[in-house]
Amino acid sequence: MDNQVIQTLKQRVNIVDVVGRYVALRPASGRHMGLCPFHQEKTASFSVNEVEGFYYCFGCQAGGDVLDFYMRINGLEFKDALRQLAEEAGIELNEFRPDPEYDERQKLKRQCLEMHEQAQEYYRRNLNQVTGDAARSYLRKRGTSPEISAAFGLGASPDDWHGLLNHLVSRGFSPEQGVLAGLLSKNDKGNIYDRFRGRLIFPIQNLSGQVIAFGGRIITEGEPKYLNSSDTPIYKKGEHLYGLHQARQAMTRSKRAILTEGYMDVLSLAQFGYADSCGVLGTALTQEQVKRLSGFCSRIDLIFDGDGAGRKAALRSAEMILHQGVACRVLLMPDGEDVDSLLHKQGREGLDACFEKAADGLDYCLDTIRENFAPREIVAWATGFLGQLSDNALRAYYLPRLADGLGLSEMDLRRQGGSQSGGSYASGAGRQNVRHEAGNNVQPSGRTRRPVGSDDANDRKFIEFSIQYPDYIPHLAKRGLGNVLSTDWGRHMWQRLSLQRFEEVANGLGEEDARLWRDALEKHPQLTGDELADHWASLCTWIEKQHKDVRRRELMHRLAELSMAGDVSEVKKVQMAIQALNAPSREEE
Repeated sequence: MDNQVIQTLKQRVNIVDVVGRYVALRPASGRHMGLCPFHQEKTASFSVNEVEGFYYCFGCQAGGDVLDFYMRINGLEFKDALRQLAEEAGIELNEFRPDPEYDERQKLKRQCLEMHEQAQEYYRRNLNQVTGDAARSYLRKRGTSPEISAAFGLGASPDDWHGLLNHLVSRGFSPEQGVLAGLLSKNDKGNIYDRFRGRLIFPIQNLSGQVIAFGGRIITEGEPKYLNSSDTPIYKKGEHLYGLHQARQAMTRSKRAILTEGYMDVLSLAQFGYADSCGVLGTALTQEQVKRLSGFCSRIDLIFDGDGAGRKAALRSAEMILHQGVACRVLLMPDGEDVDSLLHKQGREGLDACFEKAADGLDYCLDTIRENFAPREIVAWATGFLGQLSDNALRAYYLPRLADGLGLSEMDLRRQGGSQSGGSYASGAGRQNVRHEAGNNVQPSGRTRRPVGSDDANDRKFIEFSIQYPDYIPHLAKRGLGNVLSTDWGRHMWQRLSLQRFEEVANGLGEEDARLWRDALEKHPQLTGDELADHWASLCTWIEKQHKDVRRRELMHRLAELSMAGDVSEVKKVQMAIQALNAPSREEE
């Protein structure tokens, strides 16, 4: 597809007209505002810029152009959204190159969705017939209300090898198509039969509410106790969460997600008023699932069994959540209890009491590591945890907390574990991997083999420059260096350099900082003349850029607040300030 055609489409289609079909917009300060269609809110924070042709939500940070909006609101792929918008705008899309593979994928996905819709109809009908007696009896025994059963679309599969197969064939699908969709199974002899037999059926939905997979619990005799759909063209189990479709609106209101393991636990939580709950799907928690949840909430409450396996799973899951910058709590169930049994015995009061005792996610991790790991393993875990963080701000947030909670030196930990690229340790890998990582990363001297990271490297560059050229310290102070250093170590060293006599600083250093001091002074040759002038100019440029970035973030935050408050005059002032800040300086022109 020629990019010019796409640009023509965006120019011809008015984004306000398109968004206005789904969102009630009102003019506000040169743009249009409304309630965001992608998350629940009471105050309009969804902004549409007609001139620039883009939308942005200050609440959930959704944003893009008219094509992005059309794709997201309708759940379409790029080509489908483009075709529909082009048809509305009267633009011919003959420029599309034939793509048989894409067309085949779309056809296959449509067939799979249609088959799952038929399977859901079949299972739901069975639950309310004689074939569903055992499943209904099981739900009554577990105390599941008819309203919850209906809300989650529960069904039943009869103890029949070909019930769903015959149903799909009667609707025009072949047995092989049913196998490809994951609804039927095929053995080594080539026989095709129903995958789910004699089970209570839990439909798994995507965020649009389409059924894309099933889970089944045995209700007679047999193994396995739970059976889940395998991966198909429309389902990847590590990407979805059970009950998220039903829970997402409640999550956006509470800003919390309750995450548990079992289907029945999710149903019981919903029945007892915890509408913001969902469950993993027969596998360990994945980063994709955490990212999906983090779009709806700012805190995830984990519920796990209190046995050894549950504690290990809680540690792995809490680490993964914390790496995404999301708050976390860990609730370990009392011995012999799960969420479902506790709720039916003690009601909300019982579970609320457990929530009150839930541990902060980071505290849980630190307590677990401190109580169960050897000193060398503790260091390796901490450096690995920091090394997996890609966000510099998160690294700066966690570093002093890890050092304090594990009894480590913050400066040593910074040098060993502050690297964006350093450390690949994961707690689930076991202690053998802990020792391996520790041996790879820490040399006998206590120094790391790899550089610490971009933030620490920048701070180190300025500290070393100040040590080499102390005459420049007043000039750096005048330019506000202390306000743009990124690490606690850098700020501490700069404070000493700028406030104490040079000789006094050198005499009061620890071993590591003394080594840095000597290395800086022994660098040969030192810069002079034009080289020193050029280096000084580059340092000044970097400081100025950091000041601009800080100011820009402050203004963007202020703009979001004013936009939500509808303060038109102040919004204009802030926008002008941002434009002035973004304007190139003479040096940049």
